[in-house]
Formats: sequence, C-alpha cells, structure tokens
Amino acid sequence: MTFKELGLAEPILKAVEAEGYTHPTPIQQQAIPVLLQKKDLLGVAQTGTGKTAAFGIPILHHLYESISLNQKSRKVKALIVTPTRELAIQIGESMTAYGKYTGLRNTVIFGGVKQGKQVNALKSGVDILIATPGRLLDLMNQGYISFRDLEFVVLDEADQMLDMGFIHDVKKIIAKLPAKRQSLFFSATMPQAIVQLSKSMLGDFERVTIKPEQATAEKVEQGIYFVSKQNKPKLLVHLLNERPKDSVLVFSRTKHGANKIVKKLSQAGIKSAAIHGNKSQTARQKALGDFKDGKLRVLIATDIAARGIDVDELSLVVNYDLPNVSETYVHRIGRTGRANASGIALSFCDKDERPYLRDIEKLIKQSVPRMPEHQFVDDTPEEKNDRPARPSKGSGSSGTKNRTGGKNFRGKNNRNTSKPKKRNDSRSRN
Repeated sequence: MTFKELGLAEPILKAVEAEGYTHPTPIQQQAIPVLLQKKDLLGVAQTGTGKTAAFGIPILHHLYESISLNQKSRKVKALIVTPTRELAIQIGESMTAYGKYTGLRNTVIFGGVKQGKQVNALKSGVDILIATPGRLLDLMNQGYISFRDLEFVVLDEADQMLDMGFIHDVKKIIAKLPAKRQSLFFSATMPQAIVQLSKSMLGDFERVTIKPEQATAEKVEQGIYFVSKQNKPKLLVHLLNERPKDSVLVFSRTKHGANKIVKKLSQAGIKSAAIHGNKSQTARQKALGDFKDGKLRVLIATDIAARGIDVDELSLVVNYDLPNVSETYVHRIGRTGRANASGIALSFCDKDERPYLRDIEKLIKQSVPRMPEHQFVDDTPEEKNDRPARPSKGSGSSGTKNRTGGKNFRGKNNRNTSKPKKRNDSRSRN
C-alpha cells in the first residue's frame, strides 16, 4: 500500500511526498483508514513506529476538507495532548510539515516559559492546538482556550502521562471536551489505570496494536556490556573515542546521574549536554537543537526528557543505566534505527542490573548479544539464571562466544565496537 492509495487530499499527499514518505508504516497503514472514517481509535504502539503521521495526517485531511481558510476567526478544531515539551514541539513541527500546503495553522503550548507568546498565538486563531497538560489546563482556566468548536482530540503517550503524575490534569481536560468528537488514544503500555482512562475518553472504537518486539528485532542492532558501576564512565569514554564522528544519545536513569555523566565526559575532553526536568526550557531546547544540527554529538537524557527526540541518522544509543521498566528499553532503542537507517543500541549492565536485563530479554523474546570483553569488565560472573537462551534469528549477533556467555558482534579484535552490518528499513521517523 502507498499513501496515494489512502485517498488523502492532494495538498497532504504533496507534503507527505516532500517528506520522503511513500509507503505507510504498519500503524499508519492500519490507523489512517479507520480515522478517515471518523471512528475513535485506541493505538498501542511505542515511539518510532510512525504515530504522529498516523493521527496527524487524517486530522489534517478532515480539516482541509471541511474548514474555510478564509474565515475571519479560527477556532480550535483539533487538540493534541502530549506529556513533554520536547514531544509537543516535535509534533508541532510534524504537523506543520504535513500541512504546509493546506493553509491550516497550528500552535504549541507548554509550561516552563512565559505564556505571552502562546496567548497571542491563540488570540490570532489556530486550527490545531498541541499542548502539554499543565499549561493547557492553566490557559483553559484563564479563559484563553475554548473547546466549543472542537472536533478531534488526541491523547498521545498516555502511559507517560500517568508516570509523570498528569493523570488528574488529563481527567479534568477530558471532562471539558464536547461529547460529539473523534477521539484518538495512544499508549505504549496498557496498565489498568490507562485502560480505565481510555474507556472514559473513547466511544465505539477500533484498536490497533504494534508489538514492541517487532521494532526491537528488526530495526536495531543491540549489545550488552557487563561492567562495574564505577567503571561505566571509563567504558563510555572508550566507546565515544572509538566513534568520534557519531551522534550518540546516552540514557541516564536519574537527573543527577545525567549531570554526573556530563561532568565525567568533560573531564575526558568530550563535550556533551544533559536534558532533564530540572533544566530550563531554554537550556533544553538549545541542547536538543545543537544535537539535531550536529553542533553537539553527545546528548545525555532521562527517559521523560527524551520523549520527542527525533534525530535523523542517530548512530548510537547507549543505555548507561538499564531501565527498571522493560518497555522503557524498547522506547530508548527506538530513538535510533529510524527512517531508512539502521541503528545500534549498546547497554551497560552492572551486577545490580542483571534482573532488569532478564526482564528485558523476556519482553523482547530474544537475548541481547553479549559484547566482547573489555578492560572495564565486571568480573562478577553471570549466574545460571542470568544466562539467556541462545539468541534468536534476527537478534543481530554473530561471531564466537566470549566468557560472559554471549556472542561477539564482528571481527577478531576483542575490543572492536564497530557497528554491525546495516539493514534497510522503510519505517517512518515519527
């Protein structure tokens, strides 16, 4: 199936082609026809599967077909709620790209900055509003936002809303929405609280599910290093020095940990920056902008701040700390291996993180290939239960066994960290 076969308005097809999209990703192929029929949708999919285009393109199509662009006063017809500032900005950029030939207007509102410019944008009239929950609720309470004319609403990354404590704000927003609307609900996981929230928002809905293991196995070459906690900084410096031209996204479990990594890299002469909730919006946007533009090649991020990072040709993701929630691993490595590029995700695992690794391998139904021995090795032997089953096909491993019980990637040199053979992939970068 191609985008042309979906029956989209010509200006949107023109914009999609300009973005280099020819064939829809699985979630786009399943979701767009449903949404073009104006049915409610529950989408279960992780980041990197093409969700933004999956919900954005049908909304733009409907609005273009129905709205008079010459109207004097534009009202908010579509609302997209998302948990983080970075993700809101990214969605705004995507909606602008997909709708650039339609004449439709969108604006993005989020906290952490003064509200003046955002209020002025709302007063000038917008068709599509992308917002984070806190600032949205604040401007609603001040009377700057009305949902009287709302026709479409999207709740994106719902599980992250829950994790970030936005659940009560989201419920207040849902309570203010008009009864007659098309509702789209997206979440990577479906804990009971999210199931209940979806029921309160959706009417008679269709469901689309994209399984995490598909993205993990097909898009990204993976590897795990067993390393002591105190030697993680040294191993990271070693890897970065071996790949001096690559753009690298490093995940830290905590804000303090992210700042500490930046300091350690600075001591080794490697420039990097951290983005997390304690950083100002200006600092976060500058760091992310420099990273996207290639001015900064190493970015340290916490999981929440990393939502919305969409960088073409991101070479490497490093899990400096293994996540204690298995699904988060899939989100993290989905930052690389986008569009037509293959990617690499390398993880550090100290002895206290071995249980997290077992849970991750259980979720993705394959073992993460063990990387070659290195000078910073964790000498704690793997317990019998820590040794995964033989890697399944498509896991990206090859070579000979090393003493950690896994397999080397390529080459005879134990310290070779060159990237594995690339695979072609036609997935969207959204």
